[in-house]
Amino acid sequence: MTEELKMVYDDFRKANNKTLGHFEVELSKIRAGKASPRMLQAVMVDYYGTPTALSQISNINTMDSRTLTVQPWEKSMIDSIMKGIIDANLGFAPQNNGESILISLPILTEDRRKELVKISKSEGEKAKIGIRNNRKESLDIIKLLKSDGLSEDLAKDAEQEIQRITNGFSNRIDDAIASKEKDILTI
Repeated sequence: MTEELKMVYDDFRKANNKTLGHFEVELSKIRAGKASPRMLQAVMVDYYGTPTALSQISNINTMDSRTLTVQPWEKSMIDSIMKGIIDANLGFAPQNNGESILISLPILTEDRRKELVKISKSEGEKAKIGIRNNRKESLDIIKLLKSDGLSEDLAKDAEQEIQRITNGFSNRIDDAIASKEKDILTI
């Protein structure tokens, strides 16, 4: 029976890592006033009829703390890339200089910073809900194992282990939110 419990723990960790990974991607989309190539991670570009990630058809770099540069590998793609950036609805106004695309990030107002902190916390809460759902599924499996002959003590220990893992992932989310909040509020 302990082999089945180890599988439950491993599956639970995998599901939580997937949830945490998604949360980190969503958090990276929230800009903190500093330019980062990760801000354009979600941008898809029409590459000869195929939706393609911007990072696969260009180099994305930071010129300074408030400017991103997108250097396409093919100059003919500049218009498609600009359209993709605008369509991604990130609030950026790309500028074409003939060779590359420049994106200047506006300075964040205090109200906008507070709004971004709320959005970060909201994303964190969504991630915690995902972890709680994973916990419920794992606890349901433990109940099934208990009905199949798992002892009462092992079931209790397994539930405590699931809760310990849950707390660890919850703390990682809280730490990421605190770090992002500090990043957003730093001028």
